[in-house]
Amino acid sequence: MRTAIDIRSPGFKRYFSNTSWLMGHRVLSMVVALFVGVYVARYLGPERFGLLSYAGSFVGLFTALATLGLDGIMVRELVKSPERKDELLGTAFWLKAGGAILMWIGIAAAIPFTHNDTQTNILVAIIAFAVIFQAFNVIDFNYQAEVKSRYVVYAQLVQLVASSITKLIFVWIAAPLVWFACVFLLDAVVHAVGLTAMYLKNTGKIWYWKWRWETAKELLRDSWPLILSGMVVSIYMKIDQVMIKEMLGAEEVGHYAAAVRLSEAWYFVPMAITSSVFPAIINAKKQSKELYYQRLQKLYDLMVWLAVAIALPTTFLAPWVIRVLYGDAFLPAAGVLSIHIWAGVFVFLGVASGKWFITENFMKLSFYRTFLGAIGNVVFNLIFIPILHIKGAAIGTLLANLLAAYFFDVINLKTRKTFLMKTKSLCFIGVKK
Repeated sequence: MRTAIDIRSPGFKRYFSNTSWLMGHRVLSMVVALFVGVYVARYLGPERFGLLSYAGSFVGLFTALATLGLDGIMVRELVKSPERKDELLGTAFWLKAGGAILMWIGIAAAIPFTHNDTQTNILVAIIAFAVIFQAFNVIDFNYQAEVKSRYVVYAQLVQLVASSITKLIFVWIAAPLVWFACVFLLDAVVHAVGLTAMYLKNTGKIWYWKWRWETAKELLRDSWPLILSGMVVSIYMKIDQVMIKEMLGAEEVGHYAAAVRLSEAWYFVPMAITSSVFPAIINAKKQSKELYYQRLQKLYDLMVWLAVAIALPTTFLAPWVIRVLYGDAFLPAAGVLSIHIWAGVFVFLGVASGKWFITENFMKLSFYRTFLGAIGNVVFNLIFIPILHIKGAAIGTLLANLLAAYFFDVINLKTRKTFLMKTKSLCFIGVKK
């Protein structure tokens, strides 16, 4: 049975409007961040750009301790129980603030095992301090649940303007490297203030938020597998730059990071789409199983089509793109880009199926698949980086995402259905439109 989508229905218009706001902002952010980022990279050069990228990646290994796996859980709970909004938001806020402290402890414990010099550790400290302001992202979860992401976009636009202008000024006055690390802190503060202003103006009062131990236990009981999952996701998304720094040096990190930024710039697409349609998928499950899986199959189909449409031309245009954007100093990044861009196919599918894992409450399985990907990425990097250098790291990332986002699903009976659905999408034989 086919279920037609009524484009005139209020529900469709609401979700379409929400997605449009998210996509519009993400496209604008991608374009602005791309050109401003290229301008900064050209100024810093491969080595200093590599140090800044390494510092961000090193902090990124520990950010799961700050987020506490609450992102998808919070949206689910706010959709299910909107009357509990104040206690959910208040409890999650303080949980995430406490998580930031755990993150700092983890970073402090790991620093002695690196070859970082004083300057690199200062960059890491500045970027890590900015993470505490992510506690205000609970406001974003509320607007995702209410399908009102335009309010979040308003705050993000202010952040984008402030960040971009600051970076351009720093390049113009030939600012030292540490100043560019401070932009991470500026971004976090401006975003937090913007979200708070939107919430106070349009939604409610932050001082009505309240902490409840019972709610904290409830959230953490569901989210702890996602905390571990987030940690291993960070490993296989960020460990490549950390390993390159330790094995090859900062300049090679700069080349690799230049390519990865172009490749990962597209990752906003699955995140924006899935964040917007997640409530619709949850509601479809309440109506019928057929409608639920039909919507999920269409989401997988869309993810594959979009990812391939991005990866195919990029493969052939990579040298030209790198030369035009970054200059000849970054030309070694071209080979990395032509390989790394294909990881996007499985990243897109992984983001979409991650929502399915949350909807089905398969938190432990979500952890197992990301753990497999993280271990795979480390092993692949150890094998390929000594042989192929930064291209080897790109191959490791591609294989790790293939392993986690696709092949893992064939292992367990509970996930085999989504494996078959992904296979249909990858073979372009999904459901009839």
